[in-house]
Amino acid sequence: MIRAVIIDDEKNNIDNLTGLLKKYSLNVDVIGIATNADDGVQKILETNPDLLFLDIQMPDKNGFDVLRALPHHQFELIFVTAYDQYGIQAVKFAAIDYLLKPINPEELKISIAKVEEKLSRKKANLQLENLLELIKNKDSKKEHKLALATTKEIRFVNTSEIIRCESSNAYTTFYLSDGKNIMVSKPIFEYEELLTEYGFIRCHQSHLVNKKFIKSLIREDGGYLLLEDDTQIPISRNKKENVLKALTTLNK
Repeated sequence: MIRAVIIDDEKNNIDNLTGLLKKYSLNVDVIGIATNADDGVQKILETNPDLLFLDIQMPDKNGFDVLRALPHHQFELIFVTAYDQYGIQAVKFAAIDYLLKPINPEELKISIAKVEEKLSRKKANLQLENLLELIKNKDSKKEHKLALATTKEIRFVNTSEIIRCESSNAYTTFYLSDGKNIMVSKPIFEYEELLTEYGFIRCHQSHLVNKKFIKSLIREDGGYLLLEDDTQIPISRNKKENVLKALTTLNK
């Protein structure tokens, strides 16, 4: 799903665009809107969108002012504007995609398809960069990013961000320190070898835990690990010895 922000000084234009995205089931989730340039800049900084729909002509500050006010431009951009000779000429010279108001649904579909293709290439480039970084530092103990591929995205997470992994048949859910969960369609054993050297403990057939988030080992009720967020993770009988051994090196 493409995460998008819409900036337009007329609320009815925002509603119209949002309605078209829903009506034609386009792969876009509108995560923020703004009706002026300053609020738009703040919304972009807060949400870090994949795509920005930006009006050129707005009171006080225009769409180009929005772009100039941002420290970086990591999103795809589609200008949505009424006809403006200078603005459209500048956009055409820069080969930036644009839609004229009123928006033609077929042109909107084409623009979204272009964005999907560009984002797909970006993800491939990030995967390659991650691979090259791993190969370059294969003997280093420095933290590495793990690429987690879901049906909607590829999320790159630092190993220190992962609290624990929990399996369910052929799926594994990653629980992150920011409170988010990511489910991938791979079994947990594929990650055990990858994460063990970063301080993860396989304490159960269905659980892999980052020991930096372990608060204590509880011996009653068959034994379990109590995590910093008070989650209780069971310990298999055949894993107890390995868990105890791993915990003795908790601070090493």
